[in-house]
Amino acid sequence: MFSVIFPGQGSQMVGMGKEFYDKFDLVKNLFKKTDDILNFSLSKLILEGPKEELDLTANTQPAIFLISYSIYNVMKKEFNIDLSKAKYFAGHSLGEYSALSCAGYLNFSDTLKILRIRGDAMQNSVPKGQGGMVAVLGSTVEIIEKILKDNEQNLTAQIANDNSEGQIVLSGKIDDLNKLILILKENNVKNIKLPVSAPFHCSLMNKATDIMINELDKLKFKQGENKLISNVTANELSDINELKGLLVKQIENRVRWRESVINMINNDVNHFIEIGPGKVLSGLVKRINNEVKIDTINNQGDIDGLKI
Repeated sequence: MFSVIFPGQGSQMVGMGKEFYDKFDLVKNLFKKTDDILNFSLSKLILEGPKEELDLTANTQPAIFLISYSIYNVMKKEFNIDLSKAKYFAGHSLGEYSALSCAGYLNFSDTLKILRIRGDAMQNSVPKGQGGMVAVLGSTVEIIEKILKDNEQNLTAQIANDNSEGQIVLSGKIDDLNKLILILKENNVKNIKLPVSAPFHCSLMNKATDIMINELDKLKFKQGENKLISNVTANELSDINELKGLLVKQIENRVRWRESVINMINNDVNHFIEIGPGKVLSGLVKRINNEVKIDTINNQGDIDGLKI
């Protein structure tokens, strides 16, 4: 059995999706529709840059979704690949919205609009330069949770992403993260400061949560074709009525990607198909379990070589 997975922020690059844009009218139409819906040329930003502007969260989130959605629809409509046979759809952070839309829970237009709002809200939840993120390598969730607990009187930081075996990302205020980096070094835990402008998936995102409660409430979700795995619970979504609440919680809660992949594998998934720019999730899945089959779909050659 296979699962379809969709990447999150950090996978973007100028020129992503260009091969599909050049070859398929379906993609050109989606790019044009996007520009009309958002009232600015996101397509030009994706195809030509500048990178600094594409990297702004309010642009990155709808851009990565557009590429994932475009590739998904090329596979479905141009190559007749039946991805509805997937056991699960899942995505990393904003990728969860790509999963929702491709599986039919939320329409294309509403997904674009909500990701533009979500990106803007997350970017502006904390003044620039006051928050950040640190990647921790070669450690375990249990060790990091203990370090955070032991030092909670002196600093506040949270696990933002539990990505894979040996890759955890922390969020917090810059001052707290600087203290934490020294503590991690004392404990021989390797870490790297990430080049991000905001502390995603932690309680500092509370302003974004307030905005998203309002905005998600306006949306109409319908029952999709495939089962979804939630970032917040790492488990299958059992009731569509839980969806809005989980998407709200996702803003301040950790992305449980490692657990999500393990749970999918434990439920008979032995093949993952990553749809969207880059290969980040494919790399994470490989670190979690190097025995499962992984396909990354970035170009037409990848589609031609896909066997499901």
